[in-house]
Amino acid sequence: MSGETNLSILIKSMQPMLQEGDYVFASVKDIKLLNLDEVLFYFREKEEITVVIKREYADVMQLSYNYISAWITLNIHSSLEAVGLTAAFAGALAQDGISCNVVAAFYHDHIFVAKTDSVKAMEALLKLSANPNS
Repeated sequence: MSGETNLSILIKSMQPMLQEGDYVFASVKDIKLLNLDEVLFYFREKEEITVVIKREYADVMQLSYNYISAWITLNIHSSLEAVGLTAAFAGALAQDGISCNVVAAFYHDHIFVAKTDSVKAMEALLKLSANPNS
């Protein structure tokens, strides 16, 4: 498996980066109704298909949503077999009262937080990275 597995290295080297834009979680019955070039990711659930897309595209497509989020990418290539990274950053965010929704992709972990918490979330992640044993 490619990617880093050492938790200490993962935390010290995670280099969180706040992506531009507002992102929303919405659901659709048929993914074919959307332009897949506009879909950040989707997940098929038994009820419907959850999509994460830019807010502007959701508005154009008249999709309903109630959670506007910011997208933070951890720029360390983390292994899908790594243990503890999600718990570490989720715990750091929770200490500051920030909820997070996490997507582990092949190369990086992606964190979605409420747009209003984006600055506070970046501060918490940078603090964790600078002091991984705190």
